Amino acid sequence: MKNIYLILSLILFSVSCFAQSRYVSQTTKKVVFARDGGICQCCGSYENLEYDHISPYSCGGNSDASNIQLLCRECNRSKSNSCYCKLHHKKVGINCCEGKTTTTKYNQSSSTASQCSGTTKKGARCKNRTKSSSGRCHHH
Repeated sequence: MKNIYLILSLILFSVSCFAQSRYVSQTTKKVVFARDGGICQCCGSYENLEYDHISPYSCGGNSDASNIQLLCRECNRSKSNSCYCKLHHKKVGINCCEGKTTTTKYNQSSSTASQCSGTTKKGARCKNRTKSSSGRCHHH
């Protein structure tokens, strides 16, 4: 009987943690793709599309279809944690922390560290944090 309660509690815990992640479900992806016409909402490109949080996840944005949009890789990387695509000088987001710095979930004290704006060799966004004025960590 204890094993059943343990298993049920683990399942409930994992579901609640999963629901608060930045993961975008397949259903949401299909809805957003159809709604956005399969094109980047900034530049109109059909290539290298990514699902972007309109209100950044790091600023409290959720992963509902109403907060997800299609952006090409270049526009999404340019937008980063802001509201603007720096390549095309267009507003592609809302409620972008309103100028506040973000903090990690492990260090909830106020911090001026932000996510590195560099990319890895595979083209993914660097996950390191930096206090450098350049916005890049020591690897970039």
